[in-house]
Amino acid sequence: MKFNSLIPELTVRDIDVSRKFYVDILGFRIEYERPENKFIFLSLEGSQIMLEQENGHWNTGSLDYPYGRGINLEMTVSDTESMYRNIIEKGIKPFRELSTDRYDCSGTDIVQKQFLIQDPDGYLLRFTD
Repeated sequence: MKFNSLIPELTVRDIDVSRKFYVDILGFRIEYERPENKFIFLSLEGSQIMLEQENGHWNTGSLDYPYGRGINLEMTVSDTESMYRNIIEKGIKPFRELSTDRYDCSGTDIVQKQFLIQDPDGYLLRFTD
């Protein structure tokens, strides 16, 4: 497996709850895990993310819900609309509903479909095409 040059590692309250959310609801694949450390490495269409149950080793301050305030993790998926319908069918309330947005990027317009959800710990996840 090739590792991306940037791989977020998120501290979670309950690794089992997070595993179910990321794997069963969002469709991430478990690349490997270390159950004794309550750690899993996940991927989805080229995006990679690590989850580790809170253990105090990496905390720079207190963790209060929602975790990750001030950051959203953008991930590109091949079928944003289908993924959006899937999460709605599974009872996930979007943080921001599916929309098509235009962004200026140094004089070039970039148009993307996107939606945002929060994971069980409040991390903001943005899925785009």
